[in-house]
Amino acid sequence: MARKHLLSDLKAPTSSTTEFGEARTADAPTPQYTPRGAIGAVSRSIEALKSQGLSELDPELIDAPSVTDRLDEDGDQFEEFARNIRENGQQVPILVRPHPTVEGRYQIAYGRRRLRAVKAAGIKVKAAIRNLTDDELVLAQGQENNARQDLSFIERALYAAQLEASGYLRPVIMAALAVDKSNLSRLIQAATQLPDDIIRLIGAAPKTGRDRWYELSSRLATDGATAKARALLSTGELVSLGSDERFVRVFDAVAPKKSKKEKVRPNVWQADDGVKAASFREDKRTLTLMIDKKAAPEFGEFLMSALPEIYASFKKSKQ
Repeated sequence: MARKHLLSDLKAPTSSTTEFGEARTADAPTPQYTPRGAIGAVSRSIEALKSQGLSELDPELIDAPSVTDRLDEDGDQFEEFARNIRENGQQVPILVRPHPTVEGRYQIAYGRRRLRAVKAAGIKVKAAIRNLTDDELVLAQGQENNARQDLSFIERALYAAQLEASGYLRPVIMAALAVDKSNLSRLIQAATQLPDDIIRLIGAAPKTGRDRWYELSSRLATDGATAKARALLSTGELVSLGSDERFVRVFDAVAPKKSKKEKVRPNVWQADDGVKAASFREDKRTLTLMIDKKAAPEFGEFLMSALPEIYASFKKSKQ
């Protein structure tokens, strides 16, 4: 059942990035207005991370939200991140809210990667706990990701499509992703034209842009291409590759086959004296004449000089 969210103000405040990589309202100059509604609440919550105490929570008590903004990360990249957490501890807190339906549990707004790494390290996670509505949670995810600017194109597209399918209004999604109406439509179109399982099997593919994903959707529309892509992505070889490499393998595997054109042998024109002075090839649009300079060295030059007279004679014969 589609939820009916109302935002009293969808203009995001002027923002900068803190030392922790979180978005915050700028200190100077003083804003001309005070953000209201969901965006104002989210901005104040993020700003409060610096000034208010944090809690240490058991990672097992924290659940994912109904719509997540990030695809699973390549193994090597995550292992490097997790190693840094183990050696240096968690430097940046995550943001959670009390679970809306389960007492004693929490739901993460952002920091899923940090939560996963902390859980692997076997330690408690540093978290800010905020009472957020569904809209505010989505906007908090969006503000943090826009500050870091590290979601890939397909992650943004999939996230937008899932939010809309979950009943969020487009103004909320636009604010969360910091895009206008037309760009949001393109993001949703890109995700809905591709099979969800293939997107997830490929992964975030951070170096792969919009045009390549659109082209992949066109290639997958041909007979048998989707099944071929799924079979390829299930092989152990591709699972071990990075997501951009997986994309390239699938992209190339479902490329349309080039039709083999039959080679048409040219017809040879032979003069009365037996010299094979020229050859020609003809199709529906063109007649290609090729002079053999070896057999008739000066014939080509003569023919070009006589071409105006020949064409004039041709026109006269048509009258």
